[in-house]
Amino acid sequence: MIGKLVLFLVAFVGLAPAIAQLPATPPADVRVALDTEAGPIVVAVHVAKAPVTAANFLRYVDQKRLDGTLFYRGVGTADYGFVQGGAQNDPKRVLPPIKHEPTTETGLTHDDGALSMARYAPGSATGDFFIVLGKMPGMDAHPEASGDNQGFAVFAHVVEGLDVVKAIVAAPKSPTAGEGVMKGQMLERPVKIVTARRLP
Repeated sequence: MIGKLVLFLVAFVGLAPAIAQLPATPPADVRVALDTEAGPIVVAVHVAKAPVTAANFLRYVDQKRLDGTLFYRGVGTADYGFVQGGAQNDPKRVLPPIKHEPTTETGLTHDDGALSMARYAPGSATGDFFIVLGKMPGMDAHPEASGDNQGFAVFAHVVEGLDVVKAIVAAPKSPTAGEGVMKGQMLERPVKIVTARRLP
């Protein structure tokens, strides 16, 4: 009996390296609830596909840096466009910028309900993001194009409350507020993100 037990243990130990080499299960999406003045929005954050960008967003959530921020910009219509919100370069909220994760690396795309990071140059994204309505493949990375061809970094999708996003995008805009390309795109009444919290 002891001999058989020893043989079993030897055989198990021999299998251990193979067991250790089995691929780990990729982490599941993290669900985050954005409680806004216009209603709740629930998003699935793709931590496996966009690890750098997703981790950055979750730091803002976990440190409550998005509480009290605003959706302040709306472009397009309730069927096609985007709404932008976040820290607005508030020095009390903003964390250091992160490495850019282009869609060519993540496999994600700017389709209906996608969340993506606002930025200037690649690698300058901090705490502002936008939510897409419709399909906007022009915002994806296009390596074959000239100039800044890195696109924007998608990291999550809306899973509940897309109607809230549509209402925010369609809200009245101020004709005079905003600078440069943003002129005429700023919401007359920005919508507060009351809290942003992980869901169980």
